[in-house]
Amino acid sequence: MKIIKIIFYTILISFSYISSSIGDDFNSWLISFKEYAIKQGVSKNTLDTTMSKVKFLPDVIKYDRYQPEFYEDTNTYITKRTSKKKVTNGKNLFVKNRSLIVDIELEFNVEKELLLSLMGIETNFGKYLGKMDILSSLATLSFDQRRSEFFTNELIIILKLIDSGVVDSDVLYGSWAGAFGNFQFMPSTIKNYALDYNNDDLIDLKSTKDSFASAANYIKKLGWKKNSPCFYKIKLKENIPRKYLNTSAKKIKNKKKFKYFKKYIIGHENIKINENLETGIITPDREIVENSKLLEPAYLTFDNYELILKWNRSLRFALAVCTLKDKFKNEL
Repeated sequence: MKIIKIIFYTILISFSYISSSIGDDFNSWLISFKEYAIKQGVSKNTLDTTMSKVKFLPDVIKYDRYQPEFYEDTNTYITKRTSKKKVTNGKNLFVKNRSLIVDIELEFNVEKELLLSLMGIETNFGKYLGKMDILSSLATLSFDQRRSEFFTNELIIILKLIDSGVVDSDVLYGSWAGAFGNFQFMPSTIKNYALDYNNDDLIDLKSTKDSFASAANYIKKLGWKKNSPCFYKIKLKENIPRKYLNTSAKKIKNKKKFKYFKKYIIGHENIKINENLETGIITPDREIVENSKLLEPAYLTFDNYELILKWNRSLRFALAVCTLKDKFKNEL
């Protein structure tokens, strides 16, 4: 942990020395980007009315380099995001919008508990939508070299959505990474999955109707299986081959049927699932948390868990979402 913090503060100090030259480079990049955007089909009018206000945001780079998913241990991360207060707030939101949320659950075959959990983890039920200018955030990350191709594509997509009148540029304030609305949709997610559920010819992901329907549509099309397991916390035996321990959210490797893994799990008889279900094993603290134990904490993960990873590539995020979902089962 100390090493990570030292590296982080070194980055911040170094960044302060070069900020002035970055501003000049960013302006040059902006000119080139506008030319590229026009070639990609974005209208000059949209570029003139939106990109003229765009600025380089140093804080975006800082946040990108130091995310909680990359330094908090699993227990801390989950506990912070699945508190009793969060369950109470989610229950209150459900009571106020019961008819709408139940209708969406039935229409899309996605549990209301999952939708509430996703919104609760992403934005604390709309209370923390983010105040960053999304176009500036995306431009900053497009200009930055670490993931330039990805964020350039996202920026082009959101400009085209503005161009077509689907999204109002005046309300585009959200996370440092360019995500927007109650469920923090990136532009590509808006394009592919967001719905104008109230039929007002505008996708408003800060509204309850559009955002809940869009989230349900998104997770359904990813392949979510209603009432199927997400994960089980387990205690591993020392003899488990290390190749079965996954620490990356990019892909869960070396998966096997549950009946194969039973011999490596202490108390496996208490896990009441189909023995033929394919599962993987994750040890999320192993390569991130300083002095973490090799085999603890450990979790069996299933297909639904991996679908949450498509929503957000973080082992801890997916664990928190499924944990909060289960807590809602006893409350709604």
